[in-house]
Amino acid sequence: MRYVRLALRNWTMALGILLLAAVVMMALTAHLIFPGDPYEMVGVPLTWPGQEPETLLGTDSLGRDMAAGLFYGARVSLLVGFCSAFVAATVGVLVGAFAGYYGGWTDDVLMRITELFQTTPQFMLALAVVAVLGPSVTVIILSLAVVSWPTVARLVRGEFIVMRDRAFVHSCVVTGMGDLRIIFAQILPNVVPVIIVMSTILVATAILMESAISFLGFGDPNVLTWGTMIGMGRGQLRDAWYIIAIPGVALLLTALALNLVGEGLNDALNPRLRQMKGR
Repeated sequence: MRYVRLALRNWTMALGILLLAAVVMMALTAHLIFPGDPYEMVGVPLTWPGQEPETLLGTDSLGRDMAAGLFYGARVSLLVGFCSAFVAATVGVLVGAFAGYYGGWTDDVLMRITELFQTTPQFMLALAVVAVLGPSVTVIILSLAVVSWPTVARLVRGEFIVMRDRAFVHSCVVTGMGDLRIIFAQILPNVVPVIIVMSTILVATAILMESAISFLGFGDPNVLTWGTMIGMGRGQLRDAWYIIAIPGVALLLTALALNLVGEGLNDALNPRLRQMKGR
C-alpha cells in the first residue's frame, strides 16, 4: 500500500492508470457492446464519425464499424503486449540471473548468445519469425518475446553482479544456502522492482511492433487489430483519413499510458529517486 500511495501522488502516473484502465475496459466489454463480428458490414462504406448514431466513429471502406474494430483491437493489442512481455521477462530473468550470479564461463556463454540476438534488428527478426512460422497471434507473441528478452537479460545481469557482492548474499553462502535458493529467494526479490518497470516498456514496445507487423499484412487474418485497421485505411488517406487516425490515436494513448505508468513505478520503487525528489 505504501508504494501505491507513493505512485498515485504522481499525477502523470494517475493519468496513465486511467488511460490504461479505459483500454482494458474496452477489451473486456467488446463482446458485450458489439456482440456481432467486427468484420461484418453494418452501414454505408466511408461514413464519417458522427454522421450516423448507429456508427458513432464511422465506417471503413467496407462498411465495418470503426468503434467495433477499436474495441476488439484493444483485446489483441493487450494480449500480445502482456503475453510477449511475460515470456520475454521470464527468459531474460533466467538468463540474466545465472549469468550475473555465476560469472566466468557461464556469463561469457550466455552473454554471447544474448549478443547474437541483439545484433539482428529487432523488427526484422520478429518479421522473419512470423513469415517462417505463419501469421497467428501465438506466433506474433513468440516472435516479439524472442526479440525482447535480451534487454531484460542484460538489465538483470547487471543487477545480479551488484547484488552478489552484498553482505547478505555472503551470509547466505556461509550458512550453506544453495545457489538456486540464493538466486530466487534472496537476490531476485530485490531486482523485481526494476523488472516491473522494464516490463511496462516491453508491453508498449510489443503493442507498437504488433501493429507494425499487422500493418504490413503479416498479422493474424482471423483477428482485427489496430495495425490491420491502419493498413486497410491507407488507401483512403486523402478522403477518409479518420480510418487511420482513430486506431492511430488509440495506439498513441495506449503506449503513452504504459510509459507514464512505468515512469510512475520507477519513481515509487526507486529509493534514490524518492530521496532526490524529497530534497
